[in-house]
Amino acid sequence: MRVLIADDEPIARQVLREHLEAMPGLEVAGEASTGTEALQGILDLQPDLVLLDLQMPELDGLSTARYLRGGRKPAVIFVTAYEQHALEAFEVGAVDYVLKPVRRERLEQAVEKARRQAPAVAAPVAAEGLRKIVGRRGSDMYLLDPSEIVAFQAEGELVHIVTVAEKRYLSDHCLKVLEEKLESPRFRRVHRGTIINTDHIRKISPLSSKRWLLKMSNGFEAVVSKRLAGAIREQGKW
Repeated sequence: MRVLIADDEPIARQVLREHLEAMPGLEVAGEASTGTEALQGILDLQPDLVLLDLQMPELDGLSTARYLRGGRKPAVIFVTAYEQHALEAFEVGAVDYVLKPVRRERLEQAVEKARRQAPAVAAPVAAEGLRKIVGRRGSDMYLLDPSEIVAFQAEGELVHIVTVAEKRYLSDHCLKVLEEKLESPRFRRVHRGTIINTDHIRKISPLSSKRWLLKMSNGFEAVVSKRLAGAIREQGKW
């Protein structure tokens, strides 16, 4: 596997090179210190994998990844000191998101993931909403599949991700941003503080002449208007 290292810090590139050279089956094809250099290196060197920093001159890492097109698109692993951009990274098709300072064991995990996903990365990505959603618990970040998410619930400034297993994670994004990025009509904003995954609705019951209760697969409940309940029933052919 041929790898291109893109980082504006020479020491960071050296550290990554040393880690990669200690891993079997990898060849460092080249280095780049700016986003534009990275794009040119990808065109010239045709690497299988790019280790891409987020903050670079001329063109940042996210913008660089958005420029990548076509069947020969390399796998991308973001290597950065900024943990808050993980969601955007996976939106542009990143295989993994590794935080600095980089541990060799963590980088090996990411590279192995790139090896396994190489055919999928090369294939065109359909515009069908987010493939993965980042949730936080403490200092740890988790990649969640949209199918396992039952609801997003806002409490003040915090947005909780509620899963099938009744675990809760924190989202880095407000409901408005999530609503724009999530697949519709699968995910619906049912009122100001809640987005639900309609695939997990198990029961719809009238509460009054104007309000209905939705009961989800994990017991989560949401009260909606009669009109919205009707739209959801029509969508699901209830």
